[in-house]
Amino acid sequence: MNGMLVLPIAIPLITATLALLFRKSSYLQRLFGLLGMGALLVSVILIFRDVQADGIQVLQLGNWAAPFGITLVVDMLAMLMIGITAIMGVVIAIYSIYDIDREREQFGYYPLLHILVMGVNGSFLTGDIFNLYVWFEVMLIASFILLALGNSKNQLQGALKYVFINLFSSLVFLFGVAMLYGMTGTLNMADLAVRLPEVENTGLVTTVAMIFMVSFGIKAAVFPLFFWLPASYHTPPVAISAIFGGLLTKVGVYALIRVFTLLFTHDTGYTHTILLWVGGFTMVIGVLGAASHVEFRKILSFHIVSQIGYMIMGLAFNTAMGIMGAIFYVLHNILAKSNLFLISGIAQRLLGTFELKKMGGLYKHYPFLAVMFLISAFALAGFPPLSGFWAKLSLVKAGLSIELYVITGVAILVGLLTLFSMTKIWLSAFWGAVPEEVPDHFGKQPLFGAGGLHILMIPVMIIAGLIILVGLNAQPLLELCMTAAEQLLNPSVYIEAVLGPQ
Repeated sequence: MNGMLVLPIAIPLITATLALLFRKSSYLQRLFGLLGMGALLVSVILIFRDVQADGIQVLQLGNWAAPFGITLVVDMLAMLMIGITAIMGVVIAIYSIYDIDREREQFGYYPLLHILVMGVNGSFLTGDIFNLYVWFEVMLIASFILLALGNSKNQLQGALKYVFINLFSSLVFLFGVAMLYGMTGTLNMADLAVRLPEVENTGLVTTVAMIFMVSFGIKAAVFPLFFWLPASYHTPPVAISAIFGGLLTKVGVYALIRVFTLLFTHDTGYTHTILLWVGGFTMVIGVLGAASHVEFRKILSFHIVSQIGYMIMGLAFNTAMGIMGAIFYVLHNILAKSNLFLISGIAQRLLGTFELKKMGGLYKHYPFLAVMFLISAFALAGFPPLSGFWAKLSLVKAGLSIELYVITGVAILVGLLTLFSMTKIWLSAFWGAVPEEVPDHFGKQPLFGAGGLHILMIPVMIIAGLIILVGLNAQPLLELCMTAAEQLLNPSVYIEAVLGPQ
């Protein structure tokens, strides 16, 4: 029993409560935001130490033995996910100091941000399929209000599309949970993994698997269920776009990885073939959508969809190398994608727009910002020696090793098209000529000086540093991802940790 497993949920809850109590003080809300995210990061590091030393950690809340009580489980996959969540929490808290206006602070931005992080961590930690549904709903409520804060027309339109499709996803999810319980009499995921193979009607199990594929596919924004994401993620303040674009869809990917390695493994020839097709179409449609748009954040939003396809492809390979590549890709993409959103926010503050045709001159006047963009863009496209290179290399090797040449070729082609989209942003916003109409401060306001832009640059530099660090020293993280993949492909380790020796 490891009592520390509750901290990634408890710390954001406590921080949200404090921020709500002092909602009239911007200073205290920001302070609690930074301290809360810092404390979360420290707690995750302590949990990681235990996972490294002793393997999978389990907490049975209230001392109710599984499968009857509420179970929290941290295997290596969950550990990596709460780790990257804590890192993102810290950088978004810093960025929010200057990006979020006082009005949004007064209406609950910081409490909602921490409730959102609590929901994300709860989703990664839970060992119960119904509680996964509960944590998804916590995330949905917090994210919907965050999207709508500000009450602009575009925000409300985006928020309504977001909430309606995700409510539908939740209904489908709940329907699948009810069918699982009807078939097995349990909702504990380890216990489900034991009982599902005993269900005689394998066709019904496959049907339930498809229900979960649709539900989690909507939340992950895979083809053809992705249309809500590009319609909503470009509308809120950049700090919100960054944490949504970097983190939220990855919870859906995590859920797909979890259930299709632990629960639905009875007919991988059918389910994983569908996942492979879904991954391929998601990659292609997403990158084509990005290539067709000329608004900074819309391009990035379509790239979220495209990059999700790589992760689903790795899961569909159903090999240690493939799943390891998918997990590594998730971690890398959270960093690179979030940083590109943060950079877009700085560019908008300097030029007053997100429209590429109205942007230009950033390289000439702000070369350091241009370097930060290149690091993140090249990582997203898979250039060596940055983090994205190792992510794509792992997936390409996994595909070639099982002779899936067509989908592997598609993945390589999509990488080249990703570079094309990033080049389009570079040529317009950074390399292009300064537009005739620009704000008076453009070219005069320094990145590091009075005005607050230095606060926005701190998280950008932190993430860019991590991208370079992971790229130059990828082996430790690759080994952790391989450990996670091996645990996922050997469910008996997870089952024994939760239920005890079988």
